Amino acid sequence: MSKRIVRLIILALLPVLAGCSLLEPQPQLVIPTPPVATPELIIPNEAGQLVTDPVSDVVPTVDPAVESLITEVSQQQLMAYVRQLEGFGTRNAFSDTQSETFGIGAARRWIFNEFVRVGNGRLTVEFQDFPLSYNGYTAEQSNVVATLPGKGNGNGVLIIMGHYDNRPPDVTDGASRATGANDNASGIALLLETARVMSSRDWNQTIIFLATSAEEQGSFGARFYAENAFMEGKNIISALNYDAVGGRAGIPQHARLFAVDFLTSAHGALGRYYEYVGGLYLPTFPVVIYDALDREGRWGDHREFVRAGFPAIRLIESVEDPDLVNSNRDTWDLIDYTYLQRMAQLNVSVAANLAGGPHQPAPPIIAAMAEPGAYLLTWPVTPDASGYAISFRPVDSVYYPTFRFVKASNAGNVALTGLDPSVTYAVSIAALNERGLVSGFSTEQFIGPNAALINPSSVTVQQ
Repeated sequence: MSKRIVRLIILALLPVLAGCSLLEPQPQLVIPTPPVATPELIIPNEAGQLVTDPVSDVVPTVDPAVESLITEVSQQQLMAYVRQLEGFGTRNAFSDTQSETFGIGAARRWIFNEFVRVGNGRLTVEFQDFPLSYNGYTAEQSNVVATLPGKGNGNGVLIIMGHYDNRPPDVTDGASRATGANDNASGIALLLETARVMSSRDWNQTIIFLATSAEEQGSFGARFYAENAFMEGKNIISALNYDAVGGRAGIPQHARLFAVDFLTSAHGALGRYYEYVGGLYLPTFPVVIYDALDREGRWGDHREFVRAGFPAIRLIESVEDPDLVNSNRDTWDLIDYTYLQRMAQLNVSVAANLAGGPHQPAPPIIAAMAEPGAYLLTWPVTPDASGYAISFRPVDSVYYPTFRFVKASNAGNVALTGLDPSVTYAVSIAALNERGLVSGFSTEQFIGPNAALINPSSVTVQQ
């Protein structure tokens, strides 16, 4: 981990957000109460005995099976997807829907059929239709939703998304050419390639690949999906948004990650997990964290999942070229396909752990012990866990500290000593399986002298 870039850039989050096309002010974020998830199957620690400062050889490691999937990510496939999407001439939300070769209709039908082709018979693919009304223009839109059902006991849903629409300078111009290679054929290419390699295996959690429309007008497709998911009580444990991830020759070799209220929110916890797991599998392609919903004055589809109360983050290339944004110079031949391949591999590594790891644990019950700096943690032990990682993160720290580890046979009733009683901690646990895969971390709980002053600023991660 020492080789990873460690940098936190604090950005002031404007109360009025505009989007990637800088068109209109947006209402202030209002975070609703999340839906209640179905209780997970749990078993108690049979021993029930207190274990103090445990030591375990069950730790997060690189799983050879996941590493094999990462090597399957193909630059040639990614390039072919991007070139095909650019070849539709435009994917503007108000462009032709009847032509088989031009416009957004042809593009979404191709994406639908491509998900079917790469899905190895395991993907359920459907259109999600919704109306778009914008500045006096109306048009029927469709998200493309490809679902890889979970096969294990997990009841969580992982969303991997990107928008497939694009635009010329005039956001309502559906006739002019609009290439949109990096923004956002690159994100759709990443979705398709991830679906191709991950559809070859079974996963505990359900994975949904979501290609949205009408992002350029204000994330209307993502909003429609997220609001419906909230109303349906869908247990979305994470939403990963990939937008403009193609890179160019010469830019720094890292990804940018945006998560709002990073130190105290579920979105920050997801971003911290992403950075940690990505660093295990791709240590030479680090993730740089930004404490903000998005770039200043900009937006992305993850915003709608934040509004709906689901943990959501955005991934984007390390440096943008403003001269290419919404320009016909944004063409397939300017993308760095080695960079895009690494972005896709990063996504596969994180998605494979979230979807293939054990149940995300319930938050532990934490009690201070008589000895200063000693705490007692109790939690139910799930049958699919071989061990647990325990995080006592100083609340002002961006990254995870050195974990404490405990085997499942000793877990559920653990005392930890040697912590600093003057520090306020955010405490969470993650389950590990026998192959070293890491579940999502439990909702952070705050303990220490200033814990009562902390007001977590976002939705609680569903279990």
